[in-house]
Amino acid sequence: MPAYGPRLPKTMKAVVTYGPQDYRLEELPVPQAGPGEVVIKVDHAGVCASDVKCYFGASHFWGDESRVGYCQPPITAGHEFAGEVVQLGEGSAEKYGLAIGDMVVSEQIIPCGECRYCTTGKYWLCLRHEIYGFRQFAPGAMAEYMKLPVGARNYKLPDGMPMNKAAVVEPLACSIHAVQRATIQLGDVVVVAGAGTLGLGMVATAKLCGPSMVISVDPRDYRLEVAKKMGADLTMNPDKEDVVKQVRDLTDGYGCDVYIDATGYAESVLPGLLMLRKAGTFVEYGVFREPATVDWTIIGDMKELDVRGAHLAPYTFPLAIDYIHRGIIDVSNIVTHELPLERYEEALQMVHEAKVSIKVLLKP
Repeated sequence: MPAYGPRLPKTMKAVVTYGPQDYRLEELPVPQAGPGEVVIKVDHAGVCASDVKCYFGASHFWGDESRVGYCQPPITAGHEFAGEVVQLGEGSAEKYGLAIGDMVVSEQIIPCGECRYCTTGKYWLCLRHEIYGFRQFAPGAMAEYMKLPVGARNYKLPDGMPMNKAAVVEPLACSIHAVQRATIQLGDVVVVAGAGTLGLGMVATAKLCGPSMVISVDPRDYRLEVAKKMGADLTMNPDKEDVVKQVRDLTDGYGCDVYIDATGYAESVLPGLLMLRKAGTFVEYGVFREPATVDWTIIGDMKELDVRGAHLAPYTFPLAIDYIHRGIIDVSNIVTHELPLERYEEALQMVHEAKVSIKVLLKP
């Protein structure tokens, strides 16, 4: 059975990655849905910090092809999005419970479904995965239309959810996963480093876990003001105060129980290790431009810390959708700018400079 849906135009505008600082607005063919596939009309596409790092040439994206985040140009950029279903391939309506006109989001990873990680439920660590906006199999969302391929993890959105909020489902789902990895206990003192989109989502999610205090750390005062709205009990600017000393003083010299790093900067790692109490938990959710170097004696002999990585958003999209839809987490505080697709370079620069923006959305 052929794909069904309204007649689509033959071509569309799309932002295509060719190399560092070589992104081009081009006219491409509109994708068509094959068996098990879905085509959506993109309503909003978010600009992620990883998009910016890729744009400015971070080695994580442009290094050895064996690296997980390796970018395969030319490829349409973007992995944060929400859109309207406009075409359904054979079997996709039944598989995903979707109909023409439904609003939908999709996880950023398309797992293979066959490797050891996939078959044991750890699909987000898939050995042969694809990622929207970086890999050739999965052109991304900075376009008027995009295809959700076979194996995509798609979710129908509730009726009436504003699409600019729905475009924040992906980063909020990532924030939820990081907080889950932290295993916050009632009464804990939690520090979240970085008050960008992910860090603010972590502040709001951590607050739901019943800690005694959530502290947001960021060098930008305007972001700290948003962190207060998201539930931070206390905010600190590391450019203006000794945050390690401050946290220790607040905790009778012990240090915080949990430190979650959402900065993407290597220099944030050491302060986190130093401000944690002995047997505390460090969660890293960042894509760094350069390696972080620390004295591992702090982790082992000095403190016996529990250091955990966090990657993507496994099983958390339904939670993120629910929290946004019911207003449990108000992401309207996070979305600061909406620009037309043609202003993609301005959007990337805004996120890079972070002078006034938090979440910047593109609207094709």
